[in-house]
Amino acid sequence: MDPEFWRKLGAELSSVRPWIDRGIVLAYAALTGLIVVGFTLLAEAATHGFAALTQASVYAKYISLLWTPALTVVLLWWTRRFVPGAMGSGIPQVVRALDDNLDHAQRSWLVSLRLSLHKIGLVSGGLLAGLSIGREGPTVQVGAGVMGHARRWLSPQSGLDSHDLMVAGAAAGIAAAFNTPLGGVIFALEQLSRRRSMSQSSLVIVSIVLAGLVAVSVFGNETYFGRLRVQALSWSLLGPGLLVALVAGLAGGLFSRLMIVCAQGLPDRFSRWRSLYPLRFAAACALGVAIIGIVTQGATAGAGYAPTRALLEGHADLPGVYTVLKFCATWLSSWTGVPAGVFAPSLAIGAGIGQDVALLTGVGPEAAIPLIALGMAGFLAATTQGPITAFIIVMEMVAGNAMVLSLMACALLASGVARLVTRSMYFELAALLPVPPRRTEMASEPGNAR
Repeated sequence: MDPEFWRKLGAELSSVRPWIDRGIVLAYAALTGLIVVGFTLLAEAATHGFAALTQASVYAKYISLLWTPALTVVLLWWTRRFVPGAMGSGIPQVVRALDDNLDHAQRSWLVSLRLSLHKIGLVSGGLLAGLSIGREGPTVQVGAGVMGHARRWLSPQSGLDSHDLMVAGAAAGIAAAFNTPLGGVIFALEQLSRRRSMSQSSLVIVSIVLAGLVAVSVFGNETYFGRLRVQALSWSLLGPGLLVALVAGLAGGLFSRLMIVCAQGLPDRFSRWRSLYPLRFAAACALGVAIIGIVTQGATAGAGYAPTRALLEGHADLPGVYTVLKFCATWLSSWTGVPAGVFAPSLAIGAGIGQDVALLTGVGPEAAIPLIALGMAGFLAATTQGPITAFIIVMEMVAGNAMVLSLMACALLASGVARLVTRSMYFELAALLPVPPRRTEMASEPGNAR
């Protein structure tokens, strides 16, 4: 054995502080997994709570006409008053927090442990209100906030900075939320590491593994939507598959463009109303979501897991306009300004697109299942502009290993079509975030200096 090996091994084992730093990182990775598990349980309880409230009797569904706007106003008021950095999905906040030009105070305004705990409660409140939102995007911000908190306990010689910790936490959050470890890795590389390369790539892997193990230990090693009954794909599905990719790309690009335009604000009546009276505007949007929920018998409320699973299993009983109404409900829910993710609703909308194309082209129920999976990957790729992340997450969520090439092709085509309509939603929204000025700038303004 090379003597240099023994020297390096001895130096590694005799150094105490590096092992303490590694232990801290591992502990926070496990904590991230636990918090994501708690977030998942709370979100599911909130979803079931809204369903129980609106299904208690024949006329109980009309309670949402008051319940949804009222709770939405409370959630938005709390967010604007105490944690304005928690508004929206959470992924744009993490993208912006990774900017090295931000100081610690500005970064904490976007990502912190305190904000993560608020985010969990606020997103769960939105699900209890019956809004069409998901928890996966917010989980990215939650995971980044938890892992970022570890920096204060690490030594300066650890070689780990806030950037690496936040990327690791965000990826671990996605992996634990979807039970898709490979999807978490790709998400970190595709969406969060464009600004600079990660100096601690092994940290991301270890964090994802630990967070995923914690989630698996609680929920079991199961996929969200079961295992696809994929038939032998024939050339007869080529035309419908291409149509799914094109429709998902256009619809996803439109949705992304709407999200960006609503965040930017336009010189129109609705934007002025939202700027002057944000709580009233949120109540009006929430009322629209409640009306849509009544029309669809509650199918558009929440993340959309139950309708999506029913579509994939081939026994969904959804209205013909479900896809359009889910699209509108998700858009209105995001427009309220409350903390809300669009990952899971995007999967539900994509599944609806696949089902609609199957009905339009006369594809049978069994053959429609692959088209539904293609719609999920296509719409998610078009919305997030992350085609690799989209097809891997869908593949892992539905155990659709037999459709790898089809999912990949659909995601890439839909993403390309969406780029004709809009640019990357998360990066555009991140650039629009109102970050507080630096402390030095605040002190230099007239009236601030003593």
